Amino acid sequence: MRTLLNVVWLVLCGFWMFLAYVVAGLVLCVTIIGIPFGLAAFRIGFYALWPFGYTAIDRPDAGAPSFVANILWLVLAGWWLALGHIFTGIALCVTIIGIPLGLANFKLIPISLMPLGKEIVPTDQPFVVR
Repeated sequence: MRTLLNVVWLVLCGFWMFLAYVVAGLVLCVTIIGIPFGLAAFRIGFYALWPFGYTAIDRPDAGAPSFVANILWLVLAGWWLALGHIFTGIALCVTIIGIPLGLANFKLIPISLMPLGKEIVPTDQPFVVR
């Protein structure tokens, strides 16, 4: 079921959201200071490409620097990417078949707003110590 949802997701909105994250990552990687933000955009982009079967967890070693960087991310790219998830989520929830996909879009909004200090893991091992 997870694979089927991922394939339908990829066709309907996953590829376009992935492209949005790649563009944001490339723009952020232009400067040396923006490279960590660009890498975060690429990481979340791959999560947005294939979201079913994965979840985002907080990294235990993330602290105040990641919080400050998240505020900067929110201003630079997070707001626009979250709006993309909101609009595609609403559009997908119009049909009954698209409701799980729309909910997955809404699940991606918090991580698109504050990605630093998060880790993407398979859903069957969210509590495995890394």
